[in-house]
Amino acid sequence: MHVLLVEDEKSLHNEVRQFLREAQYLVDSAYTYAEASEKIYVNSYDFVLLDLGLPDGDGLQLLREARQNERQEAAFIILTARGALDDRIRGLDLGADDYLPKPFSLLELTSRMQAIVRRKFGLKRQELTFGPGFVLDATGRTLRYQDQEINLTKKEFDLLHYLLLHRGRVLTRLQLGEHLWGNVLEDDSDSNYIDVHIKNLRKKLAQYSPADFLETVRGIGYRAKSE
Repeated sequence: MHVLLVEDEKSLHNEVRQFLREAQYLVDSAYTYAEASEKIYVNSYDFVLLDLGLPDGDGLQLLREARQNERQEAAFIILTARGALDDRIRGLDLGADDYLPKPFSLLELTSRMQAIVRRKFGLKRQELTFGPGFVLDATGRTLRYQDQEINLTKKEFDLLHYLLLHRGRVLTRLQLGEHLWGNVLEDDSDSNYIDVHIKNLRKKLAQYSPADFLETVRGIGYRAKSE
């Protein structure tokens, strides 16, 4: 999952960023309204964690601006002072998905993020099933076939998870690259990094099932086939 953390208090920012990275999230940082606005315009995120009290602008205005960006499908979680009830209400009215009053538990933050993923994709739990016996556990970061665990690299797991969440939807190589590496591939959209990871995934899945669950859409990208 690709996350933008917008928080100007550096010690809190560093603590949250480190925790999320250890939890296998890809985290971009912004300390100001201007930095956050530019990154939201350029990149596609799964989550934006938004502090409202930015030094050079209003976080609620940033939320309003982001919701007008058709390309930006991120879920927004507002990080706000405990007493700022009016701001929380306004944020939810503007399209925020949740809010978390400061100080907050980092475990609660990731639990709320997981709950948003479940709601967004209609999941009852953090497991995704596909084919005759494959189970991907997003929390434990494991892929199993019946009782056997399949060894995936971090990038392979993240790629398969993202494709399964968007099952039936064509995702471009650029979208997949942004999800795995941030904006690293932005200037190199012809890179074959994604193709190599797809090839490796197919080879590993084929050891357990002959069906090809990952469909190549020529000239565009890939999709996980609908069941």
